[in-house]
Amino acid sequence: MAAPTTPTLNLESRLSERVRSTPPSGIRRFFDIAASMDDVISLGIGEPDFVSPRPIVDAGIQALENGRTSYTSNAGMKELRELLASDLQDRNGISYDPENEMVITVGCSEAMQIAMQALLDPGDEVLIPEPCFVSYGPSVRFAGGVVNYVPTSVENDFQVTAEDIESRLTDRSEVLFLGYPNNPTGAVLRRDTLEEIAEVVIENDLMVVSDEIYDQLIYGAAHERGHVSVPSVKGLRDRTVLLGGFSKNHAMTGWRIGYACAPEPILQGMYKVHQYMIMSAPTVAQEGAIAALREGQEDVERMRRSYDERRRTIVEGLNDAGLPTFEPEGAFYCFPDVSSTGFTSKEFAETLLEEEKVACVPGDAFGPSGEGYVRCSYATSLEEIEEAVDRIDRFVSRHRN
Repeated sequence: MAAPTTPTLNLESRLSERVRSTPPSGIRRFFDIAASMDDVISLGIGEPDFVSPRPIVDAGIQALENGRTSYTSNAGMKELRELLASDLQDRNGISYDPENEMVITVGCSEAMQIAMQALLDPGDEVLIPEPCFVSYGPSVRFAGGVVNYVPTSVENDFQVTAEDIESRLTDRSEVLFLGYPNNPTGAVLRRDTLEEIAEVVIENDLMVVSDEIYDQLIYGAAHERGHVSVPSVKGLRDRTVLLGGFSKNHAMTGWRIGYACAPEPILQGMYKVHQYMIMSAPTVAQEGAIAALREGQEDVERMRRSYDERRRTIVEGLNDAGLPTFEPEGAFYCFPDVSSTGFTSKEFAETLLEEEKVACVPGDAFGPSGEGYVRCSYATSLEEIEEAVDRIDRFVSRHRN
């Protein structure tokens, strides 16, 4: 008798369709290539090159030495929530109850995911202005929602407008997902623009999720005006889930500490997901965040001023190299137009890395409107930025059409 044949096991088919249909991050691929090469200057990574300021580090060390290694409240330490509520009130003029309208999360990424899980039923549509951070779309799809991208352009300073949003509305639209200051463009939404958007949101009964992780890293005229937090706009406070964190402003990426604020009924729905998914954010990271709020503002301003100097240097250098570059007003990215070289975004990034050992990220990784651009992070030293610009200038001179 012949031995029974063993059926071929196709493990990939066991994955859900929403996971199989989501491509890997377009950012990580270039990090991995750059890491295997010598003498590479990376303008790709969206991470401060500063180490966490000393008071934050000391608070973390002290917490460990004092044996603070247990769970905290699911919502996060009460002291942290109270300090955060006071900080948001002082800086942005928005009031949240730290008991019922705030949860401390594992980075802004968890805050984003639990917001999507709480707000979306299968088939609900989320409007996302793009170019945008690469995680926005997948967070919607993983929650069973449908992504409806809203293109933006340099002609409007990469600000999404009320008209843009209105033109993309469907009868399934439930949520508007805003990410400003913007990654990858550095665009900042102005109050008058947000007030017009608010009218569309209210008229069409939308909820808003606002990722404001870079809210203290703004420059130039935007800094003079001050950050406009979405829930501070009339009519939006009770329709908005505010996402934020300590990774960018306070150079705490590896601590993985963020937060979400929302009206109580929405926040309590998110809290359920957080409880079952996470339990509580890391205790040591929460202690560090307390120190950041108590003692960290001078360090935030020191880093912001340094980013501002780098911003002006890289934008001027890229423009001089023949790559028209929109002047970013927030975050720590610029978004040069590379179409004059005849390369696609991906070809430009790959060839630049190969020939001049400068790593940047293709613009189309951030949505269709990013084609023809690349993202360059200026969260690296001024010396490396100056050298990178020189290499890019050589590269463009060889390849300009």
